[in-house]
Amino acid sequence: MAIRIGIVGCGAIANLHAASYQKLGDRVELVACCDVEKERADAFVERYGFKKSYSDEKQMLEECELDAVSVCTWNSQHKPCTMLALDAGVNVLCEKPMAMNTAEALEMEECARRNGKLLMIGFVRRHGNDAATALDFINKGYLGDIYCAKVSYLRRAGFPGNWFGDKSYSGGGPLIDIGTHALDLTLFLMNNYDVDYVCGTSFEKLGHTLDAKHQGQVNYRGEFDTWNNETYDVEDSAVGFIKMKNGATIVLRAAWAINMAEDYAANGEAYTMLAGTEGGLDTKEGRVRLNHVVAEYPTISWVGNKVRGFIPGFSQGPAPKSKEAEIWVKALKGEGELFVTADQAYVVTRILDAIYESNRTGKPVYFD
Repeated sequence: MAIRIGIVGCGAIANLHAASYQKLGDRVELVACCDVEKERADAFVERYGFKKSYSDEKQMLEECELDAVSVCTWNSQHKPCTMLALDAGVNVLCEKPMAMNTAEALEMEECARRNGKLLMIGFVRRHGNDAATALDFINKGYLGDIYCAKVSYLRRAGFPGNWFGDKSYSGGGPLIDIGTHALDLTLFLMNNYDVDYVCGTSFEKLGHTLDAKHQGQVNYRGEFDTWNNETYDVEDSAVGFIKMKNGATIVLRAAWAINMAEDYAANGEAYTMLAGTEGGLDTKEGRVRLNHVVAEYPTISWVGNKVRGFIPGFSQGPAPKSKEAEIWVKALKGEGELFVTADQAYVVTRILDAIYESNRTGKPVYFD
C-alpha cells in the first residue's frame, strides 16, 4: 500500500522533498501540499503531481487522509506545524533545525511519543557517502575510543538570504542553520549524546556592515550576497566548545560571513575531524581521510573518490535527500528504523541553545 504524503511549506527545500518522493514511484502517493501563499502550493500540484493544494494546514489535515507530512516551513513554524500533524495522527519528517530552542524541541518529542507517531528530523548530512564511509570505519574499530573532534562550516560570504537573517523566523544565524548539520554529523559518528557542559560565543560583527554588492564578494552559490541591514538581527559567526561526560571534546565553528578563508568540505558541506586512540579521520576533502598506523608507520590513506557536491554524474550513489526519503518511507511501512531520531535531534538543539545562552551570560551551561 502506498504511503500517503503531504507537504507543509512549499519553499525551496520542499522541492527536494517532493522530488525525492517522486523518485519512489508507486511506493508513495502525493496527496496534498500546503503553503500560506496558495500560489506556491498550486505550483507544486502542477510540478510534482500532488492532488490538492491548501493555504491552511489544519484544513488539509482534516480533509485529506495522510500517513505522513514533510514540514518545510521557516524555523519558527516547525513546532506548531509538526505538533498539529502529530496530534492529527500523522507522522512527521521535519526539516532541520528541529526547533527554535530546547523547550520547543522537547514539546515536539513528547508530542510524538504521546501520539505514538514517528518524528524524524532532516539532518541530511548523515546520508552523505563520506558519512557512510566514515561510519563504516568507526564501527570496524579503526579509530578506537574517539575523544576529540573538530567540526567546521565556515562561509566567508554566504548569507542564504530571505528570512534567515530575521531571528523571529529563524531563531538564529549560521549556528542554527548550518552549524546544526555539522554538530549532528559529529555526534552521530561519535555515537555520544551524553553532554557535560557547553560554552561558546557568537559574533554579530558584519551583518549590519557587509554589503557584498559593493565589496565585490559573492556567496557560496556564486551570487552577490544581499541582506537587509536594518532587519538583520542574528549572528554571522559562532564558536562552541562541548565537553562530553566521558571526557571527549568537540569544537564547533559556523559562519555565514567571516574574514577567513572558507573552511568546509570539498562537497560544499560541513566536515568533521575525529581523533581516537587507534587512529583518526576527517571528511574535509569530500571523501574520508584516515590517519592511522600501517606496519608500525604513521600513514595517511584516502578512501573513496573525491566528489564535488551531490550532482548527477559526479556523486556516488543517490543524493542524500533521496536516501532520506527512502529511509523515511521504509520506516513508515515498518520495513526499517528511523535514521535520525527525535531524541538525538533534541540533544543537538539543546547544545545549540546552550551556546547561545553561554554567549549571553558569559558562563558555561551545565547539562543534568
